[in-house]
Amino acid sequence: MGGKNKQRTKGNVRPSSSGRAAEVLTRDGGVIPGFVGFDTSIASDLSYVPAVHGAEEIDNLVDADFRLVLRKLSKRDVVTRLKAVQDFGSMCQERSAEDVKGVLPYWPRIYCKISVDHDRRIREATQLAFEQLVLKVRRGLAPFLKSLMGHWILSQCDTYTPAASAACQAFQAAFSPAKQPEALSFCRDEILTVLQDVLLKDTADTLSDPQSVTEEEREAKYVRMLTSSLLGVKRLLSLLPQSDRVALEPRLAQLVTAAKFWKFSKHRTAQVKGAFFEMLCSLCELTPALMRAEAARLCPAVLLSIDDADPLVLPSVWEAVLHVVATVPDCWTHVNARKGFLPKLWALLKEGGKGMAKSLHPNLMPLLSKVPPEVTDPALDFFTTFFSALLDGLCSERAVSSPSESAVIVTSAVECLRYTMLQNTEQEEAQRNVRTMLVSQQLLPLLERALGSLPLQSGPLFLLVTEMLVSWEKRANTTGGGDAHDSSAVFRALVTDFWSELAALCVRYTDKEQPDLQALEGISTLLQVMRHPEKVRPKSVQKKKSVTISVSEDEKSDVEKDFAGKPVQAGLVKDEALESPRTQHFESAVCQLAQLCLVHVDERRSERHLVFLSLLLRSFHTPKIFATLQQEGHMVGGDKRAEVGTSNPAVQFLLERVVAWLAEQKDGDAEHLVEMIFSCLHCCSPQETTRILNHITMMDLEWSVVLLLIQKASANPETHVSCRDWLKGSVLGEQLLKLTEELCRMDRSSLSSSSWTLISLVLSQRQNNEPLVGEVYMEKILEKLHATLSETKSLSDAGNMEPLVSFICDVASTFFMSVQDCFLLLSAEELLFTVFQLTAQDQKHTYLSDSLLEKLRSVCTAGVRSLVQHSQYELKADGFLPSAAQWVKNQLLSTALDARRLEARGTDCFPALGSDEAAFSLQVLVLAVQNLVETLVTVCHHGPSSLAQFVSHLIPSRSGWDQIRNALHPQWIKTSLLSGRYRGTVAKSSVDMWESNASDRLPAHLCASALLGGVIQTVAASPCDRGSSEYPDLRDAAAELLLSAQWCKEVEHKAPTVFSHLSLGADWGRAEGLQELVSVSGLLETLYSRSAEEGGLWSLTLDTFIRSSHLAASHSASLRSLYGPVNSLRPLSGSKLSTLQVLCPFLSQDERETLVALASAGIINWQESDDAHGCLSVLLVCLEAGTQVQEEVLLAVLATMMEWRNSKEECFLFGGDLSEAGAQQLSLIVEMMRFLSWLVTHSAAVLGSGQWDFLLCSLLAWLELASDNVGALWNPWVQLALCETAAMIVTLSRFFASPAPELLEKLPPGLAGEWADFFLDGIYGLLLPLPVRITEAFREPDDPLFPLAPLRSVCAALTHVPVQQLKQNSLPPRFVADQMTSLSEPLQTLLNTFCPLLLSKTRALQVAVYHVLGKVMPQLPECDGEADSAKPDDDGNEQSLSPPAALMAVLSACEDLCESILAGLQVGEFAVVQPLSVEYSCILGYLLSWKLLLTFFKSSPSHLRAHYSQHLKSSCSLNKLLHHLFRLMPEHPVYPGQGSETKEPKTFFTEPLSLDVDDRDGVQWELPHLACSVYYSTVQHLPAMVRLWWNSQEKRVSAAVDKFTMKHVSPVLSGQEISSVHTSTQMFENMTVKARSAAREVIATYSVDDIFIELVIQLPQNHPLGSITVESGRRVGVAVQQWRNWMLQLSTYLTHQNGSIMEGLALWKNNVDKRFEGIEDCMICFSVIHGSNYSLPKKACRTCKKKFHSACLYKWFTSSNKSTCPLCRETFF
Repeated sequence: MGGKNKQRTKGNVRPSSSGRAAEVLTRDGGVIPGFVGFDTSIASDLSYVPAVHGAEEIDNLVDADFRLVLRKLSKRDVVTRLKAVQDFGSMCQERSAEDVKGVLPYWPRIYCKISVDHDRRIREATQLAFEQLVLKVRRGLAPFLKSLMGHWILSQCDTYTPAASAACQAFQAAFSPAKQPEALSFCRDEILTVLQDVLLKDTADTLSDPQSVTEEEREAKYVRMLTSSLLGVKRLLSLLPQSDRVALEPRLAQLVTAAKFWKFSKHRTAQVKGAFFEMLCSLCELTPALMRAEAARLCPAVLLSIDDADPLVLPSVWEAVLHVVATVPDCWTHVNARKGFLPKLWALLKEGGKGMAKSLHPNLMPLLSKVPPEVTDPALDFFTTFFSALLDGLCSERAVSSPSESAVIVTSAVECLRYTMLQNTEQEEAQRNVRTMLVSQQLLPLLERALGSLPLQSGPLFLLVTEMLVSWEKRANTTGGGDAHDSSAVFRALVTDFWSELAALCVRYTDKEQPDLQALEGISTLLQVMRHPEKVRPKSVQKKKSVTISVSEDEKSDVEKDFAGKPVQAGLVKDEALESPRTQHFESAVCQLAQLCLVHVDERRSERHLVFLSLLLRSFHTPKIFATLQQEGHMVGGDKRAEVGTSNPAVQFLLERVVAWLAEQKDGDAEHLVEMIFSCLHCCSPQETTRILNHITMMDLEWSVVLLLIQKASANPETHVSCRDWLKGSVLGEQLLKLTEELCRMDRSSLSSSSWTLISLVLSQRQNNEPLVGEVYMEKILEKLHATLSETKSLSDAGNMEPLVSFICDVASTFFMSVQDCFLLLSAEELLFTVFQLTAQDQKHTYLSDSLLEKLRSVCTAGVRSLVQHSQYELKADGFLPSAAQWVKNQLLSTALDARRLEARGTDCFPALGSDEAAFSLQVLVLAVQNLVETLVTVCHHGPSSLAQFVSHLIPSRSGWDQIRNALHPQWIKTSLLSGRYRGTVAKSSVDMWESNASDRLPAHLCASALLGGVIQTVAASPCDRGSSEYPDLRDAAAELLLSAQWCKEVEHKAPTVFSHLSLGADWGRAEGLQELVSVSGLLETLYSRSAEEGGLWSLTLDTFIRSSHLAASHSASLRSLYGPVNSLRPLSGSKLSTLQVLCPFLSQDERETLVALASAGIINWQESDDAHGCLSVLLVCLEAGTQVQEEVLLAVLATMMEWRNSKEECFLFGGDLSEAGAQQLSLIVEMMRFLSWLVTHSAAVLGSGQWDFLLCSLLAWLELASDNVGALWNPWVQLALCETAAMIVTLSRFFASPAPELLEKLPPGLAGEWADFFLDGIYGLLLPLPVRITEAFREPDDPLFPLAPLRSVCAALTHVPVQQLKQNSLPPRFVADQMTSLSEPLQTLLNTFCPLLLSKTRALQVAVYHVLGKVMPQLPECDGEADSAKPDDDGNEQSLSPPAALMAVLSACEDLCESILAGLQVGEFAVVQPLSVEYSCILGYLLSWKLLLTFFKSSPSHLRAHYSQHLKSSCSLNKLLHHLFRLMPEHPVYPGQGSETKEPKTFFTEPLSLDVDDRDGVQWELPHLACSVYYSTVQHLPAMVRLWWNSQEKRVSAAVDKFTMKHVSPVLSGQEISSVHTSTQMFENMTVKARSAAREVIATYSVDDIFIELVIQLPQNHPLGSITVESGRRVGVAVQQWRNWMLQLSTYLTHQNGSIMEGLALWKNNVDKRFEGIEDCMICFSVIHGSNYSLPKKACRTCKKKFHSACLYKWFTSSNKSTCPLCRETFF
């Protein structure tokens, strides 16, 4: 219905609509009629979600959003359903309760479906959404509970834990704990119906749709539903009241009587089986009568399933077993125990529970208690089999690999053994045999097995046996009548038998010549546990199964006594409940073993027996033991006993036996003897202890023994109290001091680590906050260590001190970190100071390794921490911190200032030399101080004054700062002067001032500033209170730091990385910590006062600080308060002038106008005593700052200068000797030049004819002055004068090159002509030779005296020279012998003069020469063209003209140099060249030369280009160039400075190369960009030669070149070729040319008369490497053969000619035109025009009269070795 293309019924003008149909149905009554399957009653389970707004009765309570979500819940897509459930939960939380209640009628059906969905995420989300619904509707859920509760219980038992947890949380949100039973009781029938249906009726196919759900998913859902239903029954019964459970029994009976129900015990899924047995447990516990009725099926189902070892099944099976034996008394009658139950039990026990011992074995003792006699008869066989199988489980693979499994098995075995023993306490023979079997065949073999098994020894076995033995002893000592008396006798006999057999077992293992050491340790462990069971700690906790066990009254008392309240694992017994066996058997057994050990030691010197004896005595040091040992040993004589002087058997044994053994112990481990000594000392008095230990100390034993004695003596407080007199005594102290002296001797070949450990122990170990040994001896030991460490600073590496220093470091570190008040000892501070000195010196002086130096640093850190954290430490003037600060300051202030003083350095002085060594030494010192400060910062909360004290001692005094500041190199004057930022002068400038390089030195000022900069930065970043009054005034230090940074910047000092914090000036205004130390305003005031007083570098520092911190905006008021009225800056001194230059840009307009007035007045009224230079400088500073000045004032100043020319001509220095001129005079003419340049730039219109004459004549005179005084350019002020002269030339050149039209009218008439006709010749006549003269006078650019700045200025001026001046230059003639040239003399001189300068090491000169020669290169081919046309063409040899010889000579010189530079790289690898290095200059000159040569090629006509190409081909220059270029061009030639989001990134091929003389920022990318530019020009102008080179390369090279060219060059070049066709103004007669950009095609159409030719030229993708294809278009009136010839000719021209497509087409058209003019083709090349030299066929054969090209004939004759005509074969004359 509703199809758009179907025929409609007549009159039906609208398509059918289900929406309108619904409206019609609801129009009358508003109620939808009751269709089948639909019901309008709210109480029923609706299966329809309304979708029509007209159905008011049904959907008026359902929100539209809810309807949409509920519809999505029925979709098949999992993601859609999941999103819908989540949206439903969110809507329930956000919407009102009324909106949510409207959904309730439809929710039960949907919930029952999606709560059992296949996807677990949907099930979890459903429960979360249900919780939100419950929280919103509350009681409104009640009418729908019965339809919901069944699946709700199912969901609470979901196998997916998060979903089950969410369902339980929703259930708890709906009902309080008290209401939950009521709710379940209300719905119990409905719940059970749902669960029973799943268990008995449903299948996998009924729960899921077989057509839409896979078999795997159906089966998984069915298993999940079965599991949830079984667990749901359990949950239902556990929550229901007892009355409801009774009411449900009839329905439960239907369930348990069903045959399908019992089949679940054999289900193939472990999950279902586990849930089934859990449900049976619940049924046995809550409905025992029902289970007894089904005992016939219950008992076999449970008792015969005990061998199911699945982890999901076994715990619930055994829980069910215990419930069954407790619930069904006659359970054993329903199974055959001997055939069905016991064999499975024995197999399970022998396998150790199959890895499930933790779940199985705790149930064995409760099960054993419920096994009736008819099952266990005969008892002896049953228990023998039971315990044998149980103990065999210890050998299972799982028990061997898992200590916890083994412990559970042992615990269960001992537990069952105790219980069995209690059940067999009668005198009957059968029970006696059982007891004997348990002890002899089970318990003792288990102990014997433990003696050889370390896991069993470390398990709970020994503790459990001890507890059991104590229990037996208590029962043996019980007195009473009747059965009690008989029971005690049984236990006494049992204890006696046990000890006798245990003693025999121990003796059997001990009485051997070579006993098993592990067995001996096991015996000792067993005896120690029995002696001190309270010291054994539990390792794990295992909860006992909560199962009710019925015990008879006779058994109850015994069982409760031994097991009531006790856990499964013995380790859980409380310490106070553990007791040691108290019988005499125990001590007798120990004495027997001790005597046996002593015999073996005496007779065989058995070390193992001696160790075993030590282990015994460690726990059994009683007088009886020692008495027994003395009786066993040989009795001493009367003299010996008198010497011993005591009757104490422990002392006698110690002195007679142990000391003798200790003396005999040479190289073995004496730890067991030391343990034996202290075991004996437990029975001695303090006096005896001191005497014995002193005696042992004096025995000259190994130091390792003394270390063991001290460690044992200080091991616990009780031992330390008894040994305190010995530790503090002089005997031990003297021995330790002797040991320290031995260790510190240098002639020791090896050092004992135990000896150093001993020293470290006595220094660092504390007991009750007091030293271990006497303080006197500690002081002496520290003094000796300090003296030894001090010697390290003066010893060479031959002393091999490193091991000794390493040990001392370990000792000192432990001492500093362990001893709280260590610095109460004076020697401790001295030791720390020496350690700090070692860390702060270069390793070349201390000869310490990196690892040892790191260890020293950690020792120093630990010492400083301990020093500051000690609360009783008082800062002393001679303490560590002041001493360290003073030593560091001395190192800095005594720094050598010149590298020439290398040999004068001292061993204990920081050698700050002018080299990398000095930088490294300084770095070590700075690092040491910074580590020290950082350590002080970390503990500054303990003592902030310590940090302040150290910083205050570290800062040099004012005189110290002055001393090291005055030693700074004055090169900063040169750089700042030439850059125009400094206008000062010096009294006398000499060559000596400037001939050294500042970068070769490491000044003391720089070192001190670097160190203090790091300290200030660290303190600023610290959390300490920086505003404390204890901190010193850091303004001077901060100012000096900024000055040092400014000096580095001016001299371009390449300081090491340690100086990175010298740039703090830029951060001062932003860093809060720095401002707290020194405020910005305070620092600004300090800098201003220094600038006003001293000027110079202080002024530059002030300027940098103001600009970098943006103080003009943030601290404008502070700036104005510095200087007050501007009149205060007068009279002008050098320092005030420098300060004024800094402040002028920040002055107000009025203040600057005031300065202009004062300066103008000073210039106009200049007297000899006045400072005209200063006034002129002030005027210029104000003008440069944009101050508005009246024209009259400017003209007055200019008139004054013109007057000086007449009256004071000497101040202009015309014709003078600049080497004798002072800085003040030179500064004056510099300021005049600057003023005149400013007038030309800003006020040229006000100048009259006379003023222009003065200006231009003065410029020419000053240029001539500079040209005559090139030798004086070492002087910075002479350099400045030449720089300003060149700048003035540049200004005038630009001015006259393009003056503004309105300005041109105001200039004097004829001024431009005078400039062009007279002044240009004069200026450039002087300027052109100047670079050569400068480079001849100063040959090395690295020379500090080299005038780089003037040379750069002259080069910048040379770039403006007109071409006419170059062609008619007046340079001194310069020619080269045998140099063939067709150039005019001026041009050849120009080339010979300037081309060698391309090899200069000065970049500015190279670039300037390139620009100068680039202007004349297009003029040179004209000369070769004239010479070539004048030559006769009579010789048959192909002519080869050379490009300019001077340029080729430069190329030849550069080629080999570049090859040696790039030799290690292959084509395609990018060479990184250090900017401005020698290699950089060489490669730059090479590329610039090629750039000029390619310009020359571009300007050459086609026939000359062929000759030049032939020359390049013969010299292989181009091949070498291309090899070099592909090692200089980067792999990704991306133009720098682009954003990452650029769609079409710029490259070096798309952006033009700008070579500027003064460009110093882009130098890093200049060479790669230039290389790309040269390559592009090469493939553009010499494509044929590049193609020929590419085809001749090996595969790897050609592939790399092709890939690079196709990616980066071809698109640009092809686009340019096509564009040149579009924009070409060249017109061809009879031929039109068009281009197609997208297809890279050029179409040429040639038509003459009736002939029409169309050619299509296709550029390849890798143009120009690939061949250009020529395809045939339309042709009319041309023979096929001729057509093919012409196509071949055009293809040949385009492939082999070096030019553009338009040039190739022009050549081809010329050839065709000649053909139509009647000129015949050459019969060798079949072309009219020669492809290389473009000549016509002229050489004719006398016989056949055919004409040939000369070049073709020459090639024919040389290749055929004949002189015959190619056509007629006659001799060619």
